[in-house]
Amino acid sequence: MVQLRVRDLMTTQVITVKPTDTVRQAVIKMALDNVTGAPVVDNRNHVLGIVSQTDILKLILKYQDKLDEDFNTEHILSQPMDTGNQSVNMTQINEEFSSKKVEDIMVRSTLYTTPDAQIVEALRMMMKMDVNRLPVLEQGILVGTVSRSDVIFAIYKKKV
Repeated sequence: MVQLRVRDLMTTQVITVKPTDTVRQAVIKMALDNVTGAPVVDNRNHVLGIVSQTDILKLILKYQDKLDEDFNTEHILSQPMDTGNQSVNMTQINEEFSSKKVEDIMVRSTLYTTPDAQIVEALRMMMKMDVNRLPVLEQGILVGTVSRSDVIFAIYKKKV
């Protein structure tokens, strides 16, 4: 029986962000490309970490807690980031949140896989470490990502 390798399922057109990108830039990229996370890379495509929806949502809750401490009735999620119909306090919070750098919230992770790794081993690693995706590195350079969704989609393709 042939073992599936990471290269058989990985996504090669990877949405990446830079550590100096703002949270706003990362949110826009992730929303437009419908991804739940992105590798953070330097100019040579070396992976420095990962930023995910979880990291961004934790930041949102941190700012919401800040609003709540001031006995404020406003909610950070009640209006889009870019709306002009906000109070001075909300405008300030949104600007602070939006301009935060990715490097301030990313997970600096060394967890990765290679194209020749068995997909089952990559899946075990994702499940054990409770991550949704792994960067795929070849000679230290990002060549793709493999996610739980890639595995689910592969199962779907086999059943059709």
